[in-house]
Amino acid sequence: MAINTARLDRLISDLCQINRKKVKLILAQKRVYVDGAIATDIAQLVNRFSHIVLDGDVLQANQAHYIMLNKPIGVVCATKDEKHKTVIDLLTEQYEQEILDSLHIVGRLDLNTSGLVLLTNDSRWSERLTSPEHKVSKCYQVTLENALTADYVDAFAKGMYFSYEKITTKPATLLIVSQFEAQVMLTEGRYHQIKRMFGRFRNPVVALHRHSIGRITLDKLLKDGESRALNISEVTSINC
Repeated sequence: MAINTARLDRLISDLCQINRKKVKLILAQKRVYVDGAIATDIAQLVNRFSHIVLDGDVLQANQAHYIMLNKPIGVVCATKDEKHKTVIDLLTEQYEQEILDSLHIVGRLDLNTSGLVLLTNDSRWSERLTSPEHKVSKCYQVTLENALTADYVDAFAKGMYFSYEKITTKPATLLIVSQFEAQVMLTEGRYHQIKRMFGRFRNPVVALHRHSIGRITLDKLLKDGESRALNISEVTSINC
């Protein structure tokens, strides 16, 4: 399905190459099951992950995948790259190629940033995570070259104006963890935003690591390059 949802009668008509009048009769005869339940409403909305069966034959059985990856430094957030190993390359031993080909990356990290990366084939789910209107927070651990002061906290909270894009960043939370370490929480993800914000203080970022997106926190048991499927509570947490 090219769109997020479609009417059940339209989908069956397309999949079986029959007209919708016949589909209406088939539904009335209770010959269709959607996600294990008898379907009779022609206007019922289904999506690409709805399990649809007609007369015992499976018409659609796509499975949604939600994956957490601990991205190491030196790996790119891309599906293909001629120079560097990609996040998809790290998943090849766990997933079949058909699944890998269906995945897209939710919230990319640059080459020299490590930590939590999410991958899925569910575009509705990823859109909720990345859409500015939902203001999903992303939390980073930052190591700096120079010592931090209270001035950083105020500057991040007020937002910073970048003349090149003519934008002001949204307020961000900065917590000083130690003299050279901070925790930064953002609700947006502009190009090299954290590095550029610290750049205002001429304080180079030595290390940058993302450990959470919304309520999804990087599993401490995952070593660099390791991944696992999200559990149900993690997948549904974006609706909370």
